[in-house]
Amino acid sequence: MNLLLDTHTVLWFWWNDPKLSDVAKDTITNPDNRKLVSTASCWEIAIKVSLKKLDLGSSYGEFIPRQIARNNFEMLTISHDHLAMTASLPFHHRDPFDRLLIAQAMCEDIPLISTDQRLDAYPVERIW
Repeated sequence: MNLLLDTHTVLWFWWNDPKLSDVAKDTITNPDNRKLVSTASCWEIAIKVSLKKLDLGSSYGEFIPRQIARNNFEMLTISHDHLAMTASLPFHHRDPFDRLLIAQAMCEDIPLISTDQRLDAYPVERIW
């Protein structure tokens, strides 16, 4: 199964944070599942690092590629279809990064692993 990981899910998984649910962790660690990280999540992390709201313990340029490779994750780039879908979404959720993740999950017809219950207002499967 293809899966899209929300930004907090990616970080919590990499840091083995206890806030990550058992269901989410089991789904991510299942070797049969393909784990996708959106370019939008990496952009969000980069912004938080630059604003000093997030410390990765090493530089962004070292940390992200190392974690992506180490955990056998794949990047999901942002396509025109994703952006078009974002433009048509109702504003149940106002965060621009989350809106793009919702659009990507909808366009790709894949579940989104996230604790954010506001995503349930959209026609996307949320795993937590």
